[in-house]
Amino acid sequence: MSWLKKLERDNHCGDRHRAYPELCAVLHTLRDRLLPEEAVKLGAQLPMLVRGFYYEGWHLSGKPLKYRHKEDFLNEVRKQLPPNFPDEDVEEAVVNVFRVLNNHISEGEIRHIRDELPEGIRQLWPVMEAA
Repeated sequence: MSWLKKLERDNHCGDRHRAYPELCAVLHTLRDRLLPEEAVKLGAQLPMLVRGFYYEGWHLSGKPLKYRHKEDFLNEVRKQLPPNFPDEDVEEAVVNVFRVLNNHISEGEIRHIRDELPEGIRQLWPVMEAA
């Protein structure tokens, strides 16, 4: 199942036009919060199409951005979403994208990413399900 279809299903929206901006906004915000080396390691594990929009608009200067709190991270995601995206759905969108990453990225890489994030942001990331 493609990443977008998984997000459509998880969000019960059945709308690829909503799933795509969710995926982009969360991946860009996460990428910009990570050390560049870790961001590149994550990018290497993404499917080619997802990798393309993951790197879109990325500039290394000033990275990583230092969002320390959950609300800071959610606000940055919110800024990258379409204006009509419901504020109350932003946290759910982040959790769902993180869940997709859990299912498609190696456990070791997920652990490295989570370890790099402050506790407040890490709380948004669902615990990986046992295989």
